[in-house]
Order: sequence, then C-alpha cells, then structure tokens
Amino acid sequence: MDADAAVLGVQRSVTGRRWVWRPADSRTGLGIAQRLGVPEMVGRLLAARGIGVELAGHYLEPTLKALMPDPSSLLDMDLAADRIAAAVRSGEHVAVFGDYDVDGACSGALMSRFLRDLGCEVTPYVPDRLKEGYGPNAAAVGALCDRGASLVVCVDCGIAAGEALAAAEGRADVVVLDHHKAEGPLPRILAAVNPNRLDCGSGLHHVCAAAVAFLAAAATTRVLRRAGWFARRPEPDLLGLLDLVALATVCDVMPLTGFNRALVAQGLKVMGQRGRAGIAALLEVTGARDAPTAHTLGFLLGPRINASGRIGEPDLGLRLLLCEDPIEARAIAEKLDAVNRRRQEVEGEVIGAAHAMAERQAAEGRAVLLLVGEGWHPGVVGIVAGRMKERFNRPACVAGLSDGMAKGSGRSVPGVDLGAAVIAARQAGLLETGGGHAMAAGFSFRAGRDAEFHAFLEERLSHAALLPSAADLMVEGTLNVIAAQTGLAQEVARLAPFGPGNEEPIFALQRARVVKADRVGKEGATVRAIVEGEGGGRLKTICFRAKEGPLAQALLASDRVPLHLCGHLRAEQWNGETAPSMQVVDAAVA
Repeated sequence: MDADAAVLGVQRSVTGRRWVWRPADSRTGLGIAQRLGVPEMVGRLLAARGIGVELAGHYLEPTLKALMPDPSSLLDMDLAADRIAAAVRSGEHVAVFGDYDVDGACSGALMSRFLRDLGCEVTPYVPDRLKEGYGPNAAAVGALCDRGASLVVCVDCGIAAGEALAAAEGRADVVVLDHHKAEGPLPRILAAVNPNRLDCGSGLHHVCAAAVAFLAAAATTRVLRRAGWFARRPEPDLLGLLDLVALATVCDVMPLTGFNRALVAQGLKVMGQRGRAGIAALLEVTGARDAPTAHTLGFLLGPRINASGRIGEPDLGLRLLLCEDPIEARAIAEKLDAVNRRRQEVEGEVIGAAHAMAERQAAEGRAVLLLVGEGWHPGVVGIVAGRMKERFNRPACVAGLSDGMAKGSGRSVPGVDLGAAVIAARQAGLLETGGGHAMAAGFSFRAGRDAEFHAFLEERLSHAALLPSAADLMVEGTLNVIAAQTGLAQEVARLAPFGPGNEEPIFALQRARVVKADRVGKEGATVRAIVEGEGGGRLKTICFRAKEGPLAQALLASDRVPLHLCGHLRAEQWNGETAPSMQVVDAAVA
C-alpha cells in the first residue's frame, strides 16, 4: 500500500469522497497475529486501531475484570457511595431524577432497580422536555422532597443545576452522577460524581452517565459488603445491569474502547438472554430475533426509547426499562414504536427545509451550519443536526423557533469541540442556556440573535472551514468478489462491538458488476443488489437510506458498468445458513 495514494485511484466517489488507506503498522499487526495465533488480517485491523501486542488479547476478549477501573478513582464517589449505602441501611425514600434520552432512561432504570432490590422506596422522575426543559428544576426537586424523599440522586444531569438543586437544601441530600462538561462553580450538594469535572483525575472522560451509575452501584455494594450488610441478604446482581449500560453507551455515542468496550461486550451477552421484560418486548416489536449487536442498540432500540422524550411522554422509555410484566411491557413497546413512527414523520418535515438552508451556507464556505426554522419541533432538531453534519462534514446546529425563543441541538465532527464553543457563547451572553460535550451540545437563544451566535461559532471554530465537503473514507483492504467469503467476514466480526473509536472495517470491492438490483423496505429507501466479479463469484449487497441519492443511482443504473464498492463485509444468517454479504456505503465507477 502507498499510504499517500487514493485507494483504487478513487479521488472522488459518487458521494464526493476520496478513498484513503487507514494507516496501520504492519509489523505490529504481524506481531499480534503471531502472539495470539489469529489470521494476519485480524492483526492488521487491530494495529490500525492503535492496539499493541500486549493489549490485543484484552481487545478481542474484553472483560470487566481486566478493564474496570476502581470506582473510587472518581472524585466524590466514596462520599456518594457512603450516602447511598446509608439510605439502603435505613430504608430511605430515594428520588432518582433523570434525563429524557436513552442515557438518562438507562441511568434512571439502573439506579432505581439497584435501590429497589436493596429495599429502598424509589421515586423515578423525568422532566417534560417542552414544559420543564433539561435537567433538575426547583419546582420538581421541591415536589420530590414534599413526597418524602430524603435523598435525591440525579443521573445524566445536575452538574450545572446548582440553583435548582438548592431547593433540596435542608430537606434532602443530593448526589449527582453525571458526565456532561462541568464549567463554573459546582452545585453545593453532598457529592458531584462526574469524570468531566475539571478537578477529577480519573481519566474516564468518555464514559456515559449509565457507566457512572454502574460504578456508583459497585462502590455502594462494596461499602455494604464491608459493613456485613449481606451476611443474611443476597448481594445485588450488578452484572445483570450491564444491558442498560451497554444500551446507553452505544446510544450516547461513547468510544467503544477500554472500559466502554468491556461494558458493551458483556452487556450484549446479558441482553441476549432477554431477561429484562422491557428490552425483550422492544426487541420483539422491532423484529430483532438474532443475538443483539451494537447496531441493534443504536438503530433499533435507541431511537424508539429516545422518541418518547422527544415528542411523547417523557418517562415512557424509563417505564419500559423498569417494567417487569411482559404483557404491560409489550404494550409500552408498541406505544414507543408508534411514537417513533410519528417522530420520523416530524423529522422528515424538518429535514427538507434544513437541508436547503445547509446547502446555501455550505456554498458560502461556512465553518459551522446554523439552521433555524419557525415551529421546528425541538424533539427532532438533534437528529436533523446529526444528518446535516454527516451530509456536509461540518458542525451543524439546528433550532426550532417558538414564542420568541429558539431551542436547538448541535452535532460535531471529530477534532471540533462544539460543546466548549456553545458554553463559551453562553458565558458571552449570546445564549440563554448552553452546554454539552465535544460532539454534541444543546442551547437556546432569543429570537433575532441567531446571526450573533452564528458569527461567534464561526470565529471560535474557524478551523472547521478547512474540512473537505465530504469526509475521506478510510479503507482497510481491497477484495475481489470471489475473496469476500464467510470465513473472512467472521474473522472481521471478532473485533466487534463496533462504534466510535472502533469503527467497523471498510473494504473496497474491486470491479463488481451489478447483475440484479431492486428497491426494498418502506418507501423503497433501501437498495438490494447482487454483484459478480470479473474473476468469478457473486455477492449479495445492501445499501440503506439510499433513497434517490447517488448511491442508489449507481446501483440501479441500467448500463451495468463495473463499480468499485466500499462497505462492511458481514456474515449473515438466514434460515439456518450463513453467507457473506456487504453493506455498501460508497461507490465509484471502476
């Protein structure tokens, strides 16, 4: 491989991308293969992910025993664990205040289930996105205290809610288990556990709130064990909570490396047992019958749980995860599925207008896209921002304007810290609210201030203007159709779970000719094709979300010219048989 050369000479694919080699140290790859006795291809793929010979074994077989940190490495964790353990010993009433997204629902379900199993009375609470906004508010906190809560545990929120949490002062202790960026003074509470506190040296900057809650459960269990609490009682099943942590980690787009990788790998095993009634029901409703993967979590379960917080009942996802009755769980899962379909309709109404605005701004050379529309539903602006970010390879912020106030969300690209820029804009007085992390942010501003906010983002993130209009596609190998076999696909699958930080390998299929292609799925948005190679062999391929775009046009073209295809090689099971297939993500005329 010539590291500087375009793969198969593709300088501009049908989607406008350049195909480049993913850099890898071939000597390290060979060393991994020899040490572990795995195919050289697997060694090369691991080396390309920065994995050395010593850590490769843990990467292929991630375990909590090897990768779980000491919970006490998180600042304030010991204070939090001692207080939660005291609540358990006294049988206190605990309120669990969560967020309305997947991480918030999973964190809330995890902490609620953990405390209930230990004998506490628990009141979970999720704020209404439209009426109360994100995070704790004084009225809700006061109401929870009125109901008798002597301890309030905030999950996936609270680190910037000092004013609201003051409503509990003198009435209940407050523990925050969060992961959002913490700037400014911390709330005056008993414990603020957050790996993104400026003074926290845990190094766990890239874990979700459910992972923080899991570590808090482990720390609390340790405190109770040392006090002899379990001498006559069973210990809680911490491993049984990992399905919730895995779901949150994937859906909050955390990097699937290190501790996160172990959480997701082990959590998928727990989920595969289908012991949690709510998740089992949702898997059934979505038609997911095979063993769950990170794709199942991110594209089937997550959007449906998120939908309730976006445009439905804010606590519906949490109620599903806490439900123990299979019949009731099925009813909630079907309701979530219906809400998600409505969410898709609302999203579609916004995307068209947002895309037209984004095209104009991209043509102007803007570093950041800021798209504002009257009446756009605040529950879908984050999804639309993600779509615009993917399409234009720029940070994208999308906001809906209503009653003189714009409420929005932003999504960023690697290397561009959008959260810090939004926080700085709020500190500069341009925003009413604003916060987030490097890859995502939320904000609100008064009508008429969009130009000022946009100019601030442009200046702060000016380096994003140097990004190409479409991100380079990182390719890890080339194949002839005849070489795309089940065995190779199964070897590649050993690197799963795939996601940020551990992207699924992309292979370039050389000179494949489409012999049959048709549209399938809802509204024909998916293209299914069979291709054959010049040297023989046939392979099934599929291209999702193709619609009328350039990929669909290339696969459905009547001239049948040879194409180079890029995609993920997978071993698919159907009717008891396993066969190779490719999920196509890009194409170029050969």
